[in-house]
Order: sequence, then C-alpha cells, then structure tokens
Amino acid sequence: MKIIDLFQHDDSDKVYVIAELSANHAHKFNVAVDTIKAVKKCGADAIKLQTYTADTITIDCNNEYFQIHGGTLWDGKTLFNLYKEAYTPWEWQPELKRIAEEEGLECFSSPFDHTAVDFLETLNVPAYKVASFEITDLPLIKYIASKQKPVIISTGVATLSDIEDAVATCRQIGNTNIALLQCTSEYPAPMKETNLRIIADLKKRFNVISGISDHTIGATAAIAAATLGAKIVEKHFILDRNIGGPDASFSMEPHEFQLMIESIRDIEIALGKADYGLSEKNKKNRIFCRSLFVINDIKKGETFSKDNIRSIRPGYGISPKYFDNILGKKATQDIKRGIPLQWEFIE
Repeated sequence: MKIIDLFQHDDSDKVYVIAELSANHAHKFNVAVDTIKAVKKCGADAIKLQTYTADTITIDCNNEYFQIHGGTLWDGKTLFNLYKEAYTPWEWQPELKRIAEEEGLECFSSPFDHTAVDFLETLNVPAYKVASFEITDLPLIKYIASKQKPVIISTGVATLSDIEDAVATCRQIGNTNIALLQCTSEYPAPMKETNLRIIADLKKRFNVISGISDHTIGATAAIAAATLGAKIVEKHFILDRNIGGPDASFSMEPHEFQLMIESIRDIEIALGKADYGLSEKNKKNRIFCRSLFVINDIKKGETFSKDNIRSIRPGYGISPKYFDNILGKKATQDIKRGIPLQWEFIE
C-alpha cells in the first residue's frame, strides 16, 4: 500500500503501518539496513527516518534552558548531546531509501528545518512527517506543505488551536493531503493518557485522515486504534532492545511488531461493513435454526396444539413466528411425529 492511496481511497479499511527507525541503529549503517529488511518481513508499509543534526535542531549550550529534566528517559543530558546521539547520518539516507524501496517499503522522514526538507526533496520522498514538537513551527509546516506531498502531523503536545493552525497552514498553500496522528509525547506513554477516541474526532473535526503515533509499551493501543478507525499506525522499531539508545525501551522488536501487524490485518478483515446480507455459509447454516415440527402423531382433522407441534431445531418447517396463528387450526391429513410442519398440512 502507498501513502497516497490513503488520500485517494479514504473509505478503505486498510491501515498504513509505519515503522519508525529513529535512533535505533547505534550509529551502525549495517544495523539500519538490517532493520529495514526486518521491517519488511514484519509486513509494514513504510520505514520512517528522522532528518536533522544536533546543530539543525538546537544549539550546543549547557545552560539551564537546554538541560533535560522533568522525569524523562533522558534526564541529565543536554538537548544537543541527546540529538547528537540520536540523529541518523544524512549520508546514509539516500542508500537507506534505495534499500527500502528495493525491499518494497516506502521510505520518508521527519525534517526538522528547511535544509532537511531541501535534502529530502533531492531523494523524492513520497511524504513528510511533522514531529509532535514541531507542530507549532508554522513556517516549517508551510515549507513542508509547499512540496505538495502528503503531510502527516503528530499532535502529541498540541492544543486544539495548534492543530487548527497547522491544518490551516497546509490548506492555505493548497495541500489538502493531511493526516493527523493522535500522540502522547511521553516515552513510554501511559495507557491512561492515550485517549484513542481522539482519533475519530480528528477525522470528523478536521476532515482528514487520522491515526496514531504510539509510544505505549506493547501493541494494545495500536491494535485498538485500528478498531476505532485509525488509518495510520506508527510505532518505533528496533532489531533488539539490547542495542540500546535513547528510544530502545519503548521500541518494538520484530516478533512484537509482526504480531501487531497480523492483528491489525485481521481487524481490517473482521470489521467488514454494515451489511445484513448473509454469507453463503450462513445461508446454509440457517437450516439449523428453529422451526415448527410435529412432536406427536396427528390424525386428519385433529386440532394443532402445544401438545402436538413445537418450535425446535432444525429449520425444515414453518417459521416459529406463525406458531400462535396455527394453534387451533385442523390438520388436512395424518402427520407422523418428527415431520416438519408445512402449510399444506393446515386447513
């Protein structure tokens, strides 16, 4: 499935699954390559990168404003040092995209400044992702949207007003291929703050594709999101949490990711449609419904009563809904016990 298909066929039940590489490569190119190949084996639709350097996303400064604190996984680091550890080298990205496409995956990225957008344009990425903490950077969103490719926006730290501004910015420049992802920007995110019902509200309120960028542990929230109408599910992916790194603890290993996708694909099938028609199998199985049967021998002219007819399985006789209408009427012929009641038996 291609990302553009979501916007051209927004009535589809198909869920577009994105594996987020993020920092889960330990700065080893071969690990990034092996990760992409594992993502494909798991059945994902896309691999997503992040395109920044420490210098393009912040400055190297140690004062209090740049210290991370507040109970995160990264307390004690400076922003610059965290991003220096977490970034994906730009020189890798053309080859990673080529390998991903060779594997049958789409590959795109989250740019964090104009230079990153310009770089990704040289790679002809099929879409752009706006990270949660960039949703208030309207000049950046405007520049991304100006490329007229699908824009996927995480809403993790956004107010309703922030989301309105971001969507309006895209539309003002003529880009209507917008997806909004419900996101809880905690790492890992607690279930009680996941608020999956927002997914449907985002779709209705903004008339966009909606989904989830999920940072909870495990697959429960992502699978539940699919049942609630999410058309995009994004989760962090890592070959092995023992690789370590800033995002390892809340990233999914291949066997977990594959089970999640299998569950989502089952949900796509199971959701079906609001169709009250019966399948061929169910039509055949109607024979096991109840119907009216003769339960004691009846002589011609005898009156039908609760003592000689009854609603039982199987379904070869008259429907039970006519039971009260038949009581008191007379038999047109002798009827043996165990014979399904037919209209020609009734006077």
